[in-house]
Amino acid sequence: MEPHEEIAELKRQIERLSVFHEIGKALASTIDLQKILQTVMEKISDHLQPDTWSLLMIDEASNELYFEIAIGAGADKLKDVRLKMGEGIAGWVAQHGEPVLIEDAKRDPRFAQRVDEITQMDTRSVVCVPIKGKEKILGVIEIVNCLGRESFSRSDIPVLKSLADYAAIALENARYIQRIHELTITDDCTALYNARHLNFVLDAEIYRSTRYGYEFSVIFLDLDHFKQVNDTHGHIYGSKLLWMIGDIIKGHLRLIDYAFRYGGDEFVILLPQTSKENSLQVVRRLKTLLNSKTFFADEGLNIKVTASFGVAGFPQDARTRRELLRMADEAMYTVKNTTRDSIALAGEGIRP
Repeated sequence: MEPHEEIAELKRQIERLSVFHEIGKALASTIDLQKILQTVMEKISDHLQPDTWSLLMIDEASNELYFEIAIGAGADKLKDVRLKMGEGIAGWVAQHGEPVLIEDAKRDPRFAQRVDEITQMDTRSVVCVPIKGKEKILGVIEIVNCLGRESFSRSDIPVLKSLADYAAIALENARYIQRIHELTITDDCTALYNARHLNFVLDAEIYRSTRYGYEFSVIFLDLDHFKQVNDTHGHIYGSKLLWMIGDIIKGHLRLIDYAFRYGGDEFVILLPQTSKENSLQVVRRLKTLLNSKTFFADEGLNIKVTASFGVAGFPQDARTRRELLRMADEAMYTVKNTTRDSIALAGEGIRP
């Protein structure tokens, strides 16, 4: 190698080390996933100067790729685009876990023309590398059209693979932190939110509803004679029953609603932007649904369950978290201590 070639190669190595150093600092200094991914992609842009670059993530529920970050020509049109696993060059890389470099995309059978049609781009050269987690592919980094030269080169792939490794570390760290957070706010037995998280959500809803003039409702429900299930059939069936009840409650609610296991066989439901009178319709439907169920029929147990419900509304009945919970709880105990299997509204007594 000639001296001038050695100097050029040394400069390239220094540049790469600088890039890795910057991303390493970002990983060490923050847990903000978006900030880290943005840093990774910016360094890729600085190093390769592509026309367009993007980071696509795998949606495991639909087994599709979506654009988490996209910068450059036509990027604004990519936010709602999804690729099926195996579709296009990015889909192929995500499916096979292997990097690819394509100098003439139009000649490659894996190329998805519809993306160019959506973005009105002219894709020529592409380099795409997988983001590999410990157990699976998390996404891909795709770079399109290298500015100032005809195509990317094979020497670009090792750098991109190293940067993709940084992205994988950031993604897995973020998912690990998210999982820890979920464990701290979720009840193990029912997979509903726990009482600790109820306090946080209620405070937030009180602030939001006060600011915008909304009403909302809190529902307390306590399973009737649940102790008999444990005493007769054992705690394993009792725990399974609580899971089933939690699943029924969760399946009955809107996406904006919240369900919590308050403790024992007590549950709390929060209905944002719902008056106490309107929440009564929700509770009646839930009560009817619960009464219609027969649990453990396959095991020959045929357990029927009813519940006592109490409802309080903000700001009609109370304006603080403590008072709202107390009012809903007292309404529930009005039912519990009399008819059971019924509904009471705070300050109004039992309603048919």
